[in-house]
Amino acid sequence: MFAGALYTLLCFTASVGLGFGVGVGFGLSIAAIAILQSAPLMVRRRYPWAATITIAIAHILQLFFQGVFLPSQVSVPLMIYTMAIYGKRWQSFATLGLGFLGAILATFNIFGPGLAGNDPITFDMVISFVGLSLVVTVAWTFGDLARSRRQTLSALRAHAQRLENERLIERELAASDERNHIAREMHDIVAHSLSVIITQADGARYAAAQDPNIAIETLKTVSDAGRSSLREMRRLLGVLRTDEETEHRPLPSLSDIPELVEMAVKSGLEVSYETQGSPRRSLPTGAELTAYRCVQEAITNVIKHAGPQAKSTVSLHWSNRGLDIKVKDDGACAGKVEIDGAGQGLRGLHERVALYDGTSTAGPLPDGGFCVSVFIPYTED
Repeated sequence: MFAGALYTLLCFTASVGLGFGVGVGFGLSIAAIAILQSAPLMVRRRYPWAATITIAIAHILQLFFQGVFLPSQVSVPLMIYTMAIYGKRWQSFATLGLGFLGAILATFNIFGPGLAGNDPITFDMVISFVGLSLVVTVAWTFGDLARSRRQTLSALRAHAQRLENERLIERELAASDERNHIAREMHDIVAHSLSVIITQADGARYAAAQDPNIAIETLKTVSDAGRSSLREMRRLLGVLRTDEETEHRPLPSLSDIPELVEMAVKSGLEVSYETQGSPRRSLPTGAELTAYRCVQEAITNVIKHAGPQAKSTVSLHWSNRGLDIKVKDDGACAGKVEIDGAGQGLRGLHERVALYDGTSTAGPLPDGGFCVSVFIPYTED
C-alpha cells in the first residue's frame, strides 16, 4: 500500500510537469490518466482484477495522446507480474493477452499513421513490438514462477501440518494404549493380591482364638502375598521413573503358574493343577504373560466369588495350534464375575488375549460353577 502510494505520487508529479510544459489543459488530462494508471497499484493485491481493468482503460485513453510516454506506464509490467501471482489462472492468462495487445497498440501509437494502415510495417515497428512483448513476457514469467513457489510452500506447510497432526494423534493413541495396559496390570496385581490377603486375614482372625500357630502361618502367607504384589507394583511403576533405578524382575510366565496355584492353595482354596501335551514351540514373552494373567484373574474371581468350599481346576493343554487354558470351579460365582473390578477384570482378559489373535470365553457351567476358557495360538513365522 505504501509503495503504491509513493509510486502514484511520483508518477503524478512527473506527469504534471510533463503535461504542463505543453499546456494547462493537456497537463490536467495527462495528470488524470497518470493517476488512473498508477493509483490502482495501491490495491493490486486485494483487488487484482479490478486494478488490471482500470489500468487497461487508462492506457486506452492514453491512445488519444499519440506518441506520449508517461512514467506511470511502468504500472503495466508491475500489474502483469502481480496478476500472475495473485490472480486466478484465467485472469493471469487474460492479463498476459492484454499485455500483448497493449504492445501492438503502443507500437502503432508511437509510429503514428501506421495505426490507420497507410504506411507499411517498418523495422522500427517490429523492434518496438518485440521489445514491448519481451517486457510483458518477462514480467509474467517471473510472476508465474513466484506463484508456483508460493503454491509449493503452501503445500509443504499443509503437509507438515498434517504430519504434525498425525504425530499428535499417534502419540495420544499410544498413551491411551499404555494407560489401558497399566490399568490391566494394576488390576491383575492388586485384585489377586488383595483377595488373598483379605481371605487370609479373615481366616487368621477366626483361627487366632482356636490355634495361634495357624494364625502365624496364615499371617506369613499374607506377608508373602503383600511382598510379591509390592515387587510387581514397583516393577510396573518403575517404567514411569526414568530418573531412578528400577528393579528389573522378570515378567511372570507359564513357569510361574504353579507358584500362583500354590499361593491360592495357601489362601485356603482347593485347587488342582494339570498340564497335557508339550509345546510345539515356545510362545512369545508377551503371550506367556497373558496366559499367566488369565489364570491369575480366573483364580482371583474364584477366591472372591465362589465361596469357602469351592474347588477349582487349572488345566493347560498344548495342541498343534497353540495353548488351551481352562479354569473351572464348582462354586456359586456365576453371574457375579461380570461386574468384577468395574468391568476391568474379564474385559481386560479378553483384550489381552485378542492382542495375540486368541479367543476367550467366560460363563457359568450347566451343572453349576464357572469356567474361564482361553486359547492362545502359536505366532506364525
